[in-house]
Amino acid sequence: MTLHPFQGKLKGTFTALVTPFVQSGAIDWPAFDKLLEGQVAGRVEGVVPCGTTGESPTLSHEEHIEVVKRTVKTINKRTLVIAGCGSNSTREAIEMSKASEAAGADALMVVVPYYNKPTQEGLFQHFVQVARAVKLPIVIYNIPGRTGMDLLSDTLARICEAAPNVVATKEATGNVMRAQKLTSMLGDRLTILSGDDALTLPMITVGGSGVISVTSNLLPLEVSETTRLGLAGKLDEARKAHLRLFPMHEAMFVEANPGPVKALLAEAGTMLNTVRLPLVPVTEATRAHLVKTLEQFRAGAR
Repeated sequence: MTLHPFQGKLKGTFTALVTPFVQSGAIDWPAFDKLLEGQVAGRVEGVVPCGTTGESPTLSHEEHIEVVKRTVKTINKRTLVIAGCGSNSTREAIEMSKASEAAGADALMVVVPYYNKPTQEGLFQHFVQVARAVKLPIVIYNIPGRTGMDLLSDTLARICEAAPNVVATKEATGNVMRAQKLTSMLGDRLTILSGDDALTLPMITVGGSGVISVTSNLLPLEVSETTRLGLAGKLDEARKAHLRLFPMHEAMFVEANPGPVKALLAEAGTMLNTVRLPLVPVTEATRAHLVKTLEQFRAGAR
């Protein structure tokens, strides 16, 4: 089997970037640049602008492409850039994919279409058409809890057969059994990246290659080092590091993502605690819980 050359690069931690906003709701570019520099310093293997955590549903097309362009320019080849560019419209997904390719992204992340509720055949045709419209490698993002649709393993296998540049899946079903099934069906043909921080280590043990992470916005070095330990087969060390991070992973989803991680980034002074409607900032009770959880994590690291 001839594998796509990009697959060898998809190992480690890839941060699902938040998009900082000023109080008016416009993008806070200085805060975004600071976030990117923190990711490079934290030694992540890549960044993913314009995904769920980046509030892509409320970015205009112009903002979306500008975020990708800014990421590519600021990162300047120091780590990989995987641009989120999915849509529930195949035509729109193709347009965004082409624009992200032209902007200089290294790869594309394309989410399962949401709201329309296509059949498995519709999902197959959607991804094949997007893949054939670009040359870049594609990571398929399967998150049924948000899209309302599950891309089944057999359909994903068909897509891989029809589209050689589909190289990976962001597996966010919350089901480690799915990762095992994909590994047993497709072997090295498809790279599996965890879409849930709390499941990264379990997925690595059954063939996963890393994570597209929310927590690494806040703790890039800690998350990336834990992932590298797991991939290096140092499971005792990886387990200890993973379990120490586990309360932080849980805390990131006590309210809708990216509310919790933005609240803690605001506490750190790196950006304002601003999200776009219909999302709202976390409650005061949640903020206090988040701060306490981070304090306990920091204390345990001493």
